[in-house]
Amino acid sequence: MTSAASPGAPVTVKSAWCKSCGICISVCPKNVLEFGHDGKATPARPDDCIQCQMCEMMCPDLAITVVMRAKATTAGKEGASDGR
Repeated sequence: MTSAASPGAPVTVKSAWCKSCGICISVCPKNVLEFGHDGKATPARPDDCIQCQMCEMMCPDLAITVVMRAKATTAGKEGASDGR
């Protein structure tokens, strides 16, 4: 079973792999994760995630995946001058 607050959320937790150690919760600088009703880590505030990937890197069971959001681009800024 995978836990994500909503489709497209940046943080997902494979609850079957999570052993409830809490490392991910303690390393998250934005307090995105917390223990769920089943005692496993769950993304409680996915909109606050800054995709630092600390939770993913520190999880000893590889139960967490952080999906990087596409950054907004400034269309028209690059190559605005065509030299004419």
